[in-house]
Amino acid sequence: MNSSRQDRIYAHAQPPQDFVFDDKVADVFTDMINRSVPGYATIISMIGTLADRYCTPGSKVYDLGCSLGGASLAMAHHVSHKDYTLVAVDNSPAMISRLDAALATHQDRERIQTVCADINEIDIYDASVVVLNFTLQFIPLALRSTLLQRIHAGMRTGGILILSEKIRFPDTALNELMIEMYHQFKQVQGYSQLEISQKRSALENVLIPETIAEHKARLQAAGFDSCDTWFQCFNFTSMIAFRGANS
Repeated sequence: MNSSRQDRIYAHAQPPQDFVFDDKVADVFTDMINRSVPGYATIISMIGTLADRYCTPGSKVYDLGCSLGGASLAMAHHVSHKDYTLVAVDNSPAMISRLDAALATHQDRERIQTVCADINEIDIYDASVVVLNFTLQFIPLALRSTLLQRIHAGMRTGGILILSEKIRFPDTALNELMIEMYHQFKQVQGYSQLEISQKRSALENVLIPETIAEHKARLQAAGFDSCDTWFQCFNFTSMIAFRGANS
């Protein structure tokens, strides 16, 4: 969608500080996410395919925590009809400004709304598709249930929520294995041990992963009829949840 420099943010030793989605991250985000999340390109592509199946005429589609709009643009590309509005929301001005620039000449610009705001504070209504693509993991644990309840309440019957997350495993040995395999994946992508270690420390208090069982329980408590995993690689997964007629 747009050019991105190589991610070298953690290539040199630096004082510990929490990870933030600022200008320096936005500048390298495309490279960072593709080299940091196994299967990311597949997830983005399939989000577009799922949106085409479930986006109903006259509805809204939400990309919550849209960053540079990868999922938004995949959905805009794949949805075959044009009777919908896509709302892309992120609380990072750096991300939204770059997405606006990328959309300036996009053929679907008139139906894509960008919003720089906290996703916990926006109105969600008449939605057929809602995407939380590696977003919920950055929301404080105490706010996650309320957010999912608001999403469910704002969805049309038959709508879907796509939830992609970094996860942890309840079994300690399995969890450590998946972390080790993930770190090996990052090394293959060209990240050094220093980069891996420093980024992990930066994310420690910012990205709080949960188990698949915890995600399923929260989705069901929020009112979704059914939910399950459709993609997983190591400790990264994507789930789909349905809002049925009786929920």
